[in-house]
Amino acid sequence: MKAVIQAGGKGTRILNITSDKIPKPMLLIDDKPILYYQIMNLKRYNIKDIIIIVCHLGDIIKDYFKDGKKLGVNISYIEEDESNPLGTAGSFYYLKNNIDDDFIFLLGDVFIDINFDRFINYHKKYKKDITLLVHPNSHPYDSDLIITEGNIVKGINYKNIKRNNYCNLVNAGVMIFSNKCLSLIKKPIKYNYEKDIVCPMIKKNKVIAYKSTEYVKDIGTDDRYYQVIKDYNSNIIQSRNLSNLQKCIFLDRDGTINKHVGFLKNVDDLELISGVDRAIRKINDSGFLCIVITNQPVVARGDVTFDELEEIHRKLETLLGDSNAYVDDLLYCPHHPDKGYEGEVSNLKIKCNCRKPNIGLIEEAVKRYNIDISKSYFIGDTTTDIECAKRANIKSVLVKSGEIDNKYKVVADYEFDSLEEAVNTIVGW
Repeated sequence: MKAVIQAGGKGTRILNITSDKIPKPMLLIDDKPILYYQIMNLKRYNIKDIIIIVCHLGDIIKDYFKDGKKLGVNISYIEEDESNPLGTAGSFYYLKNNIDDDFIFLLGDVFIDINFDRFINYHKKYKKDITLLVHPNSHPYDSDLIITEGNIVKGINYKNIKRNNYCNLVNAGVMIFSNKCLSLIKKPIKYNYEKDIVCPMIKKNKVIAYKSTEYVKDIGTDDRYYQVIKDYNSNIIQSRNLSNLQKCIFLDRDGTINKHVGFLKNVDDLELISGVDRAIRKINDSGFLCIVITNQPVVARGDVTFDELEEIHRKLETLLGDSNAYVDDLLYCPHHPDKGYEGEVSNLKIKCNCRKPNIGLIEEAVKRYNIDISKSYFIGDTTTDIECAKRANIKSVLVKSGEIDNKYKVVADYEFDSLEEAVNTIVGW
């Protein structure tokens, strides 16, 4: 599989740093340009045929990388005329004679460290024309967001359109296209890869989302560039590659993140506990994954539908996103073992392995994200959470912000008054 890197933009949002003397993909991290790290990440997974699209200040990129042989790769270039730039995808017209298979497409202003083997295998498994690498980010309020049903991409929730509650899921700027996508580029004129390739394929149900917790961050603004430098120096970037075991802070939902109101049935009743946004933001910055594990028997009881529960979770993600925080994933059990409720959903009234204190959801997260449970924690407000942690051999943390039941005779490894206090302590260890 070949890789195509779009490195032809002007980088107008970061001119304060580049001074328009170097192209944005040549900004340095530890004395190497961002493009260098992309190329070496690709090479690590035996992706060595790389095409770089250049335009503004493109000679600087060509002079630095040349044909790539010194790096052990093969680099060729598509050079756009700066007086007639072709957008993010117009130059795909010139790929038609060079690519006869699926190919990786990267935006040149994202710093990445990802397991391309996992990504490619996922793409091949589902056999769609486009696979987008997606993830939550710390600024969803000013990002275009991906709308999905399962892993099928159904649309794009644009930032310039008024929106209420949303799922924090962003196109990371890393994707795999089938060569069929090239047929959408009819002439060497200005095209936008999202508008003119991805969106038409979405309408045909030909686009899927690959959700990853790996490090992919754009350096389009001063703040984001400096954050990448900080993360690199803290070894966070390298550690997040899913070829490495991950450490995770698992969180219960009700009484731990949001205020306990009994069975939460109405989206308007969702309210974050004070300090939770700061705590989760600290998890995000620490190198730990942040994954919510929650029982939601309200679905089996017939109190809410799946769609209504998803709306509650969208509000949760929106409230966190407004404070630059996010959860890497949220896994829930909709089942309930006891029958006899009016309006209950009979096929969900079952005994299952995913309802806490059973550990099915934790096992799913461990498999999905290569989690090392020996370096992970489970934080919750009930003995059910603590019992679940014990069964999974995860260090247990009880917070006194919610229900604090006596259902199981277990003692947590640690106790704190709040999630914020717990996270501050764990991250500081």
